[in-house]
Amino acid sequence: MDQQSLTLSPSAAARVAAIAEKQGKPPILRLSVEGGGCSGFQYRFGLADAPDAEDLVAETDGVKLVVDPISLDLVNGCVVDFVESLGGAAFRVENPNAAAGCGCGSSFSV
Repeated sequence: MDQQSLTLSPSAAARVAAIAEKQGKPPILRLSVEGGGCSGFQYRFGLADAPDAEDLVAETDGVKLVVDPISLDLVNGCVVDFVESLGGAAFRVENPNAAAGCGCGSSFSV
């Protein structure tokens, strides 16, 4: 996994830390990819208790972003950010592997 990378932005790390603290969990965000959504694949986010042995782990400001090997093939090189706008607040994945995405940003195709 030497050539594979993920980045968790400082704003996303701060948001994960705040959510984890409220829920009494460790600050570990799991990003996974599932089939579905309007563009073929969709991102799933959730707090994890611990990284799995085969996960790729990226860390920013003490917060970990973990991705399983199967999902990693689809999100390698991505940046996970947290953005707030008039339309709301959400985690956003900037994925260099996505050939197309949907308007809401929660699904993509390769």
